[in-house]
Amino acid sequence: MTVIDQKSPSRRRVTVKDLAKDLGMSVSTVSRAFYPEAIVAPATRKLVLERARAIGYKANPYAQSLITKRTQIVGLVVADITNPFYPEVMTRLTADLQVLGMNVMLVSANATEKVDDAVHLLLTYQPDLVIILAAALSSRAVQECSEAGSPCIFFNRLSGDAAEHGVTCDNVAGGINVADYLIDLGHQRLLYVAAFPEASTNVERRKGFCERAVERGIAAPSVIEAGSFSYEAGFAAAKKIGELPEVPDAAFCANDIVAIGFIEGVRSLGLSVPDDISVVGFDDIAMAAWPQHSLTTVRQPIDRMLAVTVEFARKLAGDPEAPGEVHRIPPGPLIERGTTKRRRAR
Repeated sequence: MTVIDQKSPSRRRVTVKDLAKDLGMSVSTVSRAFYPEAIVAPATRKLVLERARAIGYKANPYAQSLITKRTQIVGLVVADITNPFYPEVMTRLTADLQVLGMNVMLVSANATEKVDDAVHLLLTYQPDLVIILAAALSSRAVQECSEAGSPCIFFNRLSGDAAEHGVTCDNVAGGINVADYLIDLGHQRLLYVAAFPEASTNVERRKGFCERAVERGIAAPSVIEAGSFSYEAGFAAAKKIGELPEVPDAAFCANDIVAIGFIEGVRSLGLSVPDDISVVGFDDIAMAAWPQHSLTTVRQPIDRMLAVTVEFARKLAGDPEAPGEVHRIPPGPLIERGTTKRRRAR
């Protein structure tokens, strides 16, 4: 058996030819040992894999992809990376996909309208799968992914395409829960602080909240268009309270970071949260529990959403043309903290 010096810091990368020579086997036999579906004697495969680990040989994924026609790359596309909700999602999703033997490539779009460009760039690396976080794609971009053999999964944002694979919280139900909670606390003048107008999460939370309020017999909530899921948008939205027919006594914000900005904006007006206005967010990001925020919010069912997404990835890895399906996961509990209080009866 050939001895390979592993101590020299300048030694070159060990190749499959080196490994084959070391074992006294053919290159084709050694190469097949790294493919579970290849026909190789179990004892031979075990010997090859053990010796590869011992001498530091790593199978070249690019070379493997030429044979398997699969790159084992999953592309993550995100257009809202500054939202604290998504770094946590990306960290956990990456770890879960790596367990399946998939490698994650992140592509960030600077703005929502640049998502199609980001996907076009990603497809040059021939990913087996594309997961879209917090963004929507044009029908052209979805078709481009399909033609490239890279099916899309939409996470926490739906595109409206009947053929899509999607995983999201049941945002309508979440909005209903917030309306019931605030009305049960005695609030009558409700406000919804909206984010991206066309984002499915925003549309559905608004729908559930506003329709439920009317069903409960109070006036339809006022709406302030914040314009985006950001602290700055929430802060600016609070400045528009004076434009409303009457000051609301409770507000439901499209997500937590909007709610945190909105609260700071409300306080800058000389109003108190929750004495003057109760405020509820959505997501339950880690920041929401910080003492300086203590935000009442709806918890996203992240564990279940991630589990379903990973199962989609496993399924589509074996069958890229599987028919689309959307999973709406029931929202988590409403976490009551310091930004809401019961309204005293007048």
